Amino acid sequence: MNLIISLFSGFISAFIGITPPGLLNMTAAKVGMKEGRRNAFWFVSGAIVVIFVQVYLAVLFARIINTRPDIILLLREVGFGIFGTLTVYFLWIAKKPKIKQPKIKKYSEKKRFFLGMLLSALNFFPVPYYVFVSISLSSYALFSFDVTSVFLFVSGAVLGSALVFYFYIIFFEKIERKADYLLKNMNTIIGCITGIISVITLINILEHYLN
Repeated sequence: MNLIISLFSGFISAFIGITPPGLLNMTAAKVGMKEGRRNAFWFVSGAIVVIFVQVYLAVLFARIINTRPDIILLLREVGFGIFGTLTVYFLWIAKKPKIKQPKIKKYSEKKRFFLGMLLSALNFFPVPYYVFVSISLSSYALFSFDVTSVFLFVSGAVLGSALVFYFYIIFFEKIERKADYLLKNMNTIIGCITGIISVITLINILEHYLN
């Protein structure tokens, strides 16, 4: 049962993390529209390779941190400060984002594969995101850092990422207007998410000091 939870947790974590419109999924969708699904899937394949490495390294790093409660507390305190600052910034300071469509030129499948790897490698968000997710799941006994659980969690994250990319490629024309709406309101969405994370993190910190 725990192994199934590890696979499912990785899948859901990736699905939540990649679903908001971003450079990777929007580029995959545009490549699919302009060059066909074959080139788009090659682009996604390159991105998935890097995502696999990023998630694996994040979980390994989280396993090291998980053995040090003092480091976990420090990270929570730092995280609360960062997420609190981001909440204030995105909700009250940041300007409304302008929608920019990625410019797509026709390239070979091989170049699309390496472009997917490059853009994915430039995205540093997955590493701290999966460190936070895996440590949080571990604190609630929903995930353990043994080899099998780690492999299933990473596999779930890869499958979840691939599914989101697939939806963007296949259904982009139908969701393009909704994607534009999300992009226009991305500051509010991000601010609300970081606000919720800040509250949860603050509760965990207070529980530690009050116990």
